[in-house]
Amino acid sequence: MSNELDLRDYFQIVRKRIWWIVSFVLVITILVGGYSKFITEPVYEASTKIIVNRSADANSSIQQLNSDEVNTNIRMINTYKEIIKTPAVLDKVVEQHPEFGLTSDQLMKKIKVSSVNDTQVMTVIVNDPSYNLAAKIANAVSEVFKQEIPSLFNIQNVSILNQAKVDVEREPTPVSPNTPLNIIIAFIVSIMIALGLTLLLEYLDDTIKSESDVERYLGLPTIAMIAKVNPNESKVTTRE
Repeated sequence: MSNELDLRDYFQIVRKRIWWIVSFVLVITILVGGYSKFITEPVYEASTKIIVNRSADANSSIQQLNSDEVNTNIRMINTYKEIIKTPAVLDKVVEQHPEFGLTSDQLMKKIKVSSVNDTQVMTVIVNDPSYNLAAKIANAVSEVFKQEIPSLFNIQNVSILNQAKVDVEREPTPVSPNTPLNIIIAFIVSIMIALGLTLLLEYLDDTIKSESDVERYLGLPTIAMIAKVNPNESKVTTRE
């Protein structure tokens, strides 16, 4: 007979160990949720937005940007994004703000700079276990960039569109860890692992436990079987 399993066989295998699967999934999910909620240090995010325009032609009495200038400014955004994370800016931040207690290398690891497609706006994002410190660093980096960029390029028109709010009244929501997402991922992954282990255990288990196993694996009919007797019942029978 064929030893291949069909869908009903897989269902029976899972059903046979359903409580083990449920217990495994619950334990893993609870452990991951507890670790994310009570052990992992929360990380907060603060951001500022900067817009940079090249200086208009000095001979022009009216400062007006045409489409070519706008496109050039947009292409320069990638350059500005790299400049913000260089010692030319970060060393100045460290020098002007010793209260941060950070080196330029440590600052660089906390900072991310992004830009919206086809715009001249850059977003400086800082992650830190303290929201207030993250906001202060973001504001400081933006201000130093605004001060230093004219000496690096012929640029005078640098504006900070919005600064990160410091000392907010409501407690900010941390960006990491994302406890609900971690719980969902742990639930899905633990189910996959539990099902995989269940099928592996069934594959490794070569014992014959029932009449159907005899017929499936040996291809022989069952002539007789020895029933399991309850010890209490055997004592009653002996006394009689």
